[in-house]
Amino acid sequence: MEMLTIGAFARASRLSPKALRLYDELELLRPARVDPGTGYRYYAVQQLERARLVAWLRRLGMPLAGIREVCALPPAEAAREIRAYWARVEADTAVRRDLAAFLTDHLSTESRKDTTMLELRYCAHTDTGHVRTANQDTVYAGRRLLAVADGCGPAGGPASGAAVEALKFLEGEDLAAGGVLNLLEDAVQGASRAVRDLAAGDEETGTTLTALLWTGSRLALVHIGDSRAYLLRDGELFRITHDHSVVQSLIDEGRLTPEETASHPQRALLAKALTGGTPAAPDLRLHDARPGDRYLLCSDGLSGVVPDDEIRRLLTADPDPDRAVHALIDAANAAGGPDNVSCVVAEVVEAAAASLV
Repeated sequence: MEMLTIGAFARASRLSPKALRLYDELELLRPARVDPGTGYRYYAVQQLERARLVAWLRRLGMPLAGIREVCALPPAEAAREIRAYWARVEADTAVRRDLAAFLTDHLSTESRKDTTMLELRYCAHTDTGHVRTANQDTVYAGRRLLAVADGCGPAGGPASGAAVEALKFLEGEDLAAGGVLNLLEDAVQGASRAVRDLAAGDEETGTTLTALLWTGSRLALVHIGDSRAYLLRDGELFRITHDHSVVQSLIDEGRLTPEETASHPQRALLAKALTGGTPAAPDLRLHDARPGDRYLLCSDGLSGVVPDDEIRRLLTADPDPDRAVHALIDAANAAGGPDNVSCVVAEVVEAAAASLV
């Protein structure tokens, strides 16, 4: 077996001798032989492949514990684990990117005065659908708060109602864009406690929660689960939430295509929700509003059966939020209505225009 000194192995693997000694101590990359007299480390040429893998994974930013797990796996399983790790990194980066964009915009426009007064025109409605015997969804639309919650489990209906009820105090709060995310995060913690109290330790009882809080110029979004929020702007439809579901995680990891989700046996399983178990962190984000923007919050009773292209068409077709909501619910029921379906439609308008409607 051809052996290399630690210095030669360090040059060949592009790992420093200091790093090699650390990886030896952590049992991540043990030398092939240690001189009993001098304690000098020697490595086999065959170890270069593992050493290079360790170096590459370190460049990715993977923690040492994760590297140890990857190195112990067969190549195909190691590749899947790396793909899953990178999907998590990208998701975390996206959240931090949005926060950085908000902070940049907030600090650079702090001194600007916008004299345009904006308001929301809104409507909310929920329907049991054609298959379910009970409706476990809860919807709410008010001057400041818009919310959809889709309950699951034995007490799903009360859970969704408790989550939305815990946010309603925000209607009376004095809101400033700079601190609204903190306020919303605190409110969601209250919603989480309300669901846990109601579930009494039953982890099968829970609810999704997707809500928007209006500050007068911006909308703060909180989201957990697979209910969705969409933005219709200049005729284009954008989904502004990311599903916290098992199938979405598989899509993110490259193990499933969007087309395969409809028939996947785990398509109804959530990766995160407000439940009776351990609290999960929601997504929080701030959106600048423009006159003419139209927002849709919906349970998966709509998004699961009505394609995005049809949602965009129906949102565009009628300027009245009330008629748009009912058109969307009718479309879900026309597609079989297999689940409860709930929608909130809100349009950003100038205050003068809102008063004339």
